[in-house]
Amino acid sequence: MSKGSVLGPMVLCGVCFFKSKIDFLSEIGVKDSKRLSPKKRSKLANILKNNCYSHKIIVIGPQEIDERELKKITMNRLEELKMAEIINNLKPDIIYIDAVDVNEQRFGESIKALLNYTPKKIVSKHKADDIYPIVSAGSIIAKDKRDALIGELQDEYGNFGSGYPSDVRTIEFMREYVKKNKKPPIFARKSWDTTKKIISEELSNRKITEFLN
Repeated sequence: MSKGSVLGPMVLCGVCFFKSKIDFLSEIGVKDSKRLSPKKRSKLANILKNNCYSHKIIVIGPQEIDERELKKITMNRLEELKMAEIINNLKPDIIYIDAVDVNEQRFGESIKALLNYTPKKIVSKHKADDIYPIVSAGSIIAKDKRDALIGELQDEYGNFGSGYPSDVRTIEFMREYVKKNKKPPIFARKSWDTTKKIISEELSNRKITEFLN
């Protein structure tokens, strides 16, 4: 498994706005969180939290992510369960959600089956961040929260980059940490292929030439 960050938690967020305030999201420049600088994300996240009807953040730590393998739960299923938990907490009338399943309709139906109430409508789309500002708003708050958590870890462990396998600083940090401590850091996702490869190289002296997935 190599989807997403190898270091740090996964953060999900749902946010509710009254229909009359949806245009406000576009007016303040809400768009895909990955296209915004951390500074811009932080500013928008504060505005969104202060102006929304309600929001709910869930932080899924590396240990819980790794434990899903013992429970035979896929990463997509784990995200489904957590998204449904957020929706059940907020109970919006209309739901816009970023589909993590290759089949958008199937994902929407799967989410619906996990709800403890009946919404008026569920819109399940791939790349919903690009289409619906309300989804972008949730992503911005989630990414800002993750930025803050990563910042706290870096204050303690040093600059390890973004935490993603494609980041050379992240891979170098992982290699040095494993070499020195004979184990990965506590905030690493041990079920990730990247972590397993680094452990294999540094502790078993096997030559691994491909880290980036």
